[in-house]
Amino acid sequence: MLKQHLQFKLSQKLSPQQIQLMKLIQLPTQAFEQRLKQELEENPALEGGKEESQNELDSDFDNSNDEYDNNDSINTEDINVDEYLSDDEIPDYRTQANNYSSDDEERTMPYAAGTSFTQHLINQLNTYRLSEDEREIAEFLVGSVDESGYIRRELTDIMDDLAFTQNVYTTEEKIEKVLKIVHQLDPAGVGARNLKECLSIQLHRKEKTVDTELAINIIDNAFDQFTKKHYKKLLQKFNISETQLKGAISEIEHLNPKPGGSYAGNNRIVEHVVPDFAIKIVEGELELTLNGRNAPELHVSREYNNMLKGYKDSKDKSKSQKDAVLFIKQKLDAAKWFIEAIKQRQQTLFVTMSAIMHYQKEYFLTGDERNLKPMILKDIADEINMDVSTVSRVANSKYVDTPYGTKLIKEFFSESMKNDQGEDVSTREIKKILETVIEEENKKKPLTDENLASILKEKGYPIARRTVAKYREQLDIPVARLRKKI
Repeated sequence: MLKQHLQFKLSQKLSPQQIQLMKLIQLPTQAFEQRLKQELEENPALEGGKEESQNELDSDFDNSNDEYDNNDSINTEDINVDEYLSDDEIPDYRTQANNYSSDDEERTMPYAAGTSFTQHLINQLNTYRLSEDEREIAEFLVGSVDESGYIRRELTDIMDDLAFTQNVYTTEEKIEKVLKIVHQLDPAGVGARNLKECLSIQLHRKEKTVDTELAINIIDNAFDQFTKKHYKKLLQKFNISETQLKGAISEIEHLNPKPGGSYAGNNRIVEHVVPDFAIKIVEGELELTLNGRNAPELHVSREYNNMLKGYKDSKDKSKSQKDAVLFIKQKLDAAKWFIEAIKQRQQTLFVTMSAIMHYQKEYFLTGDERNLKPMILKDIADEINMDVSTVSRVANSKYVDTPYGTKLIKEFFSESMKNDQGEDVSTREIKKILETVIEEENKKKPLTDENLASILKEKGYPIARRTVAKYREQLDIPVARLRKKI
């Protein structure tokens, strides 16, 4: 039996312009400047800077009808030129208003200069006297060093690769011998196959003292007990005092577990965060400004305007002239839309951040994270009557300069939990208290998650042990055993 159903479905589709606006809103200051530069390059009808006076831009526009073939004359009623010539429709958009900071400081995104990390190591190999085979093996080993400075492949795999890719037939013993040479390169610890070997190489390169000798002994012969902080076992194993153990551990703590990461010549991009907003306290009140680099001066090209005037004043219009005007119309539409989109972007950014600032007023006045109120995206979206996704685009990628440092805006958002009074408190507030309790604990007897849960309960925050463990992990704080000190 067949049944027919009539179903109505209401759906909302974003126009291409709306999608482009959402993308513009999401861009932080530096990326926005790149997007602006790209638009200025691609659209000749869009110009930056202050618009010059009419006298400076006026030029002779040849409207002679002799240039056009009368047989090509066309009807121009389908092109409304007046709407493009209206002063209201060709915006001269200047945005240096009071709610934008000038922020004229030039900030760039520099690149680390110099040779690559691999080339840096190969240059050092040139100072060693090696046979042809040894040099090929050494260069292959250096090429296997990862960005942290380690060689994480088995020697058997390296031996096979040398045979298949370099036509070098050798043994694991010979590779091990050449690896010892790689271990002599700088930075100390490079070419190690694991953390234990990395620390050992660095300690053997240091000046020999009582502390370094003991540190070498601990790393080489009791590494597992050291990493698990079984200090009592170490005291018994080496028959030493706590003071001696502290000296050795201090030597180890000053080593570099990632020797490759410290080399500046690995050509990684060094990004400078440019705050999109600034919040200042002026006479006890909060003052918000939007970075002036988000408020460029733009206007539609007067030259394109003059072209349309010439077209309008011309009595006969050829087909080629109409095609040119259609091109101009397209570019003017794009320029006007882009200017309006930037205006909407600025308004959206400012309104959203202003709502966040007022919602978290107590925090911005004090800098105390315990004053951060529970706040989710919907709270701000409802406040400014915008979509949650719009607020998310502003919060996820923008930074604000505050009296307490530059902060990522999304860090001000957090879920709420109930305290023992039944009041909503921010999970950020609980994490801050947890962090403080751990900082003040006796490091000889660190608090377990169970202990921490009990202390938080006493302070009025009844949360489970597993929740404490989750917050501790989110704060990158290790378990009690690994926080232990002698």
